[in-house]
Amino acid sequence: MNQHIKTVLWAAVALLGAFAVAGIALNRGESINALWLITAAVCIYAIAYRFYAAWIAAKVLVIDETRATPAERLDNGRDFVPTNKWVVFGHHFAAIAGPGPLIGPTLAAQFGYLPGTLWILIGAVLGGAVQDMVTLFFSTRRNGRSLGQMARDEIGLIGGSAALVGTFLIMIILIAVLGLVVVNAMKHSPWATSTVAATIPIAMIVGVYMRNIRPGRVLEASIIGVVLLLLSVGLGGWVDHHETLRPLFDHDGLPLAYAIIVYGFAAAVLPVWLLLAPRDYLSTFMKLGTILLLAIAIVILRPEIHMPAVTQFVDGTGPIFGGKLFPFVFITIACGAISGFHALIASGTTPKLLGNERDIRMIGYGGMLLESFVAIMAMIAATVLDPGVFFAINSPAGVVGKEAIDAVAKINSWGFAVTVEQMQQLASDMGESTLFSRTGGAPSLAVGMASIFGSAFGKELLALWYHFAIMFEAIFILTTLDAGTRVGRFMLQDLLGNFNKKLGETSYTPSVILTSSIVVAGWGYFLYIGVIDPNGGVNILWPLFGIANQMLAAIALCVATGILVKSGKLKYAWVTGLPLVWLVTITTSAAYEKIFSTDVRVGFFASANDMSSKLAAGLLPADKASVAPQLIFNQHLDAYLTLFFIVVLWVVILDMLRLCLRYLNGKPVLQLSEVPHEPSRLVENWVRD
Repeated sequence: MNQHIKTVLWAAVALLGAFAVAGIALNRGESINALWLITAAVCIYAIAYRFYAAWIAAKVLVIDETRATPAERLDNGRDFVPTNKWVVFGHHFAAIAGPGPLIGPTLAAQFGYLPGTLWILIGAVLGGAVQDMVTLFFSTRRNGRSLGQMARDEIGLIGGSAALVGTFLIMIILIAVLGLVVVNAMKHSPWATSTVAATIPIAMIVGVYMRNIRPGRVLEASIIGVVLLLLSVGLGGWVDHHETLRPLFDHDGLPLAYAIIVYGFAAAVLPVWLLLAPRDYLSTFMKLGTILLLAIAIVILRPEIHMPAVTQFVDGTGPIFGGKLFPFVFITIACGAISGFHALIASGTTPKLLGNERDIRMIGYGGMLLESFVAIMAMIAATVLDPGVFFAINSPAGVVGKEAIDAVAKINSWGFAVTVEQMQQLASDMGESTLFSRTGGAPSLAVGMASIFGSAFGKELLALWYHFAIMFEAIFILTTLDAGTRVGRFMLQDLLGNFNKKLGETSYTPSVILTSSIVVAGWGYFLYIGVIDPNGGVNILWPLFGIANQMLAAIALCVATGILVKSGKLKYAWVTGLPLVWLVTITTSAAYEKIFSTDVRVGFFASANDMSSKLAAGLLPADKASVAPQLIFNQHLDAYLTLFFIVVLWVVILDMLRLCLRYLNGKPVLQLSEVPHEPSRLVENWVRD
């Protein structure tokens, strides 16, 4: 009887989800209620996790909960530490959920709500969550080896070496963009800066409490941490209005960049239990709490989506960024659908903390679904705004004009109504002087969130909600930066370990200091360049971020597909092979466009050449002419990096195909590097439960 009830319930969930998706996809001409997007997402995620993820775990991966994990076998108190599954889940989610699920959907809303929403839902359940889970599983079975090192061990010297170098350089770019976004969010925001700073000592208190004072008492430590975290949020607002304390946390971009660089180094060097894991775990409470509060507010309000399902900008003429719907919606929205950065976390810090293989499905697949839900929330927050307001906030001054009246006239000419008075009132409500041309996605997302929160819980607190949302975004992003830096250290140690075995030891202190310094110096340079860029840096680096991120996901799926074939599971290779084919298609197309397009708003070289010509002809204003050489250099650098990344990707793909053909033809290939089975001896409830 119970089985029949379950069958009926799951059939009802499937039908409701199908009805919601059909309503979203087929609706035209009328506004749609945001509740339909939430309904579609929850139903799809539930079906995917219950059936597809369970099938992959049981049949494709064959997870063994009696097998000892690297955290148990190699426990060293610094990097390999058996950790409670909820803490690991919190750390993993906090590490993967950076700017992508917040900023990407917001920027992609210029195409309308439909393309991005469908990509978030379909891409997550068939691509992103699959990549995260299989990468976590394969790394766990290989002593927590990094993605690049697994490629070298499993595919071969050529493809593996290309993957090692390529993934490390991609990692540097990704962390730099994360740092740039968080600097822009914290710049001249004492509330955000003081709150983010407070999370560091709070995390260390929780880490010491769980390890030395009350080992294993996760609930107690969580309560202490959450209370302190909420107090820090409240005190941040107090600091923001305190005449003496406010200047201490009110900084330009460069000082904040230097502080983030120092923090990144500390996060990479200090024991994972002291700072990284507890800080990310606590940050997860704020992230999940805010997203849950946003979802509740949407359910209460049932706001209408004001953005059209599809806008006229699908032809590539969009004001926020250039490029047609295909392939750029799939590049703009990476995290939230599928992100290569997740593969670095899943093969970096997470497998070194995992206490039991049975938690891989929850942490890998479930963590990605949760991030995808964040992306849906971001899409709703962006599209419930009036389209005219959305484009007024996100369109660069170079497109709509520096003066408010010019910007309003331009946006109205696109068919989206907005007035100067409307924007002035909105800025006043949010506690800002202006909201025109606040590019990058973060401000408009904060306005959308504040509008929803204000309507549900009190419009007189709009300014408070706006600055809370800005602070929330900063914390969201910074937790990805610190984990990424540590993963970058692991990757570099794996790489150097091929030349010097001692340097490859993750706990060898000289290696830790050396590799952490190199990683931080690498992304710190690009962060510095982005911060001093007069155009904000994001406009130049975000397209490269999206392309590199998806290429990294393709490399991860390449490695996973090769391992499946070598393991005698050819009939299951489509699980990773199909999303791999799709990613290769969109990344190759996007890279071609960014390198060879003659459209100055799309092609890197085209933009650089256009600026060079104007500079030579004396057509640039004095302020732009002074920084033009730097901008030209950045465009060329982006173009050559994109070219390098696409070459790396195809080298890995071709080497993986060579490996598969050799295996299928019965020819010798590299042996699987999976470590032998060893029974688990962990019996403590705090590890297993």
